[in-house]
Amino acid sequence: MSEAILALDTVTKTFGHGASAVHAARSIAFSLHAGRALALVGESGSGKTTCARMAMREYLPTSGRILYKGRPVETANSAEIARYRRSVQMIFQDPFASLNPAHAIAHHLRRPLKLHRPDIKGTEINATIRELLERVRLDPDLVAPKYPHELSGGQRQRVNIARALAVRPEVIVADEPTSMLDVSVRLGVLNLLNEMKREMNLGLLYITHDIATARYVAEDIAVMYAGQIVEWGSTARVIDNPLHPYTRLLLSAVPDPDVRFEDPKARLRPDEVEDIRRRSAAPQDDVVEVEPGHFMRVI
Repeated sequence: MSEAILALDTVTKTFGHGASAVHAARSIAFSLHAGRALALVGESGSGKTTCARMAMREYLPTSGRILYKGRPVETANSAEIARYRRSVQMIFQDPFASLNPAHAIAHHLRRPLKLHRPDIKGTEINATIRELLERVRLDPDLVAPKYPHELSGGQRQRVNIARALAVRPEVIVADEPTSMLDVSVRLGVLNLLNEMKREMNLGLLYITHDIATARYVAEDIAVMYAGQIVEWGSTARVIDNPLHPYTRLLLSAVPDPDVRFEDPKARLRPDEVEDIRRRSAAPQDDVVEVEPGHFMRVI
């Protein structure tokens, strides 16, 4: 496998101090490689977005390092930080809130081009805007002059993807990019992410609570709970052979058409769920490789 573009090296993020401290992320370690996607999966509050914000340098780690092409970002100079911010772009969960309602779509794409690609000038900017909208399957003549409220949720998210691509990034951090979209348009956005990853050789961090879409998008998966990654490895191995109790709990929430809801096998008892959560939330330091490329924290 090629050298990691972006890596979190035993990164911890704590909010507050003393007994009231909240450990949002504990010793998080993962890497993103060109042309591959890593799905960070877990329920709300598990720490997924905290990891994304540290990758974007919106939060600074309490401990640990963020590495960009093997070099610590913390010691980078201003020019290297600017290069990092261009190379690592984010697609947000809410496609409407992440667009300025006072500006047309063309403005949202023109601004990153002016900030990060000074080599493009004059009429080349408008031509590039057309290319970006066409890449995400939108009609430039119809969409560019419109305002965000005039587009559907799926169209707005495609604009956000185009804006992220405008600066020629190396890594895309997608924080639940389909959770606020109609089911009918989610597949189109997921296909677009897969296409970007392959054709542009991007590293993709795909954050989701939906383990089914994780299988569709990502080659690798990391299951997160209570600020810890509890199981990780190739997506097929982890989903087809889940070994950590929390991973099994997460997968049990996915409906199985072959099992009737009345069947006791269809769900765990509340006391079983509570026991799994309690044991999984405790700090877990011991890691075992249960099969090649498949790891789990021991509880």
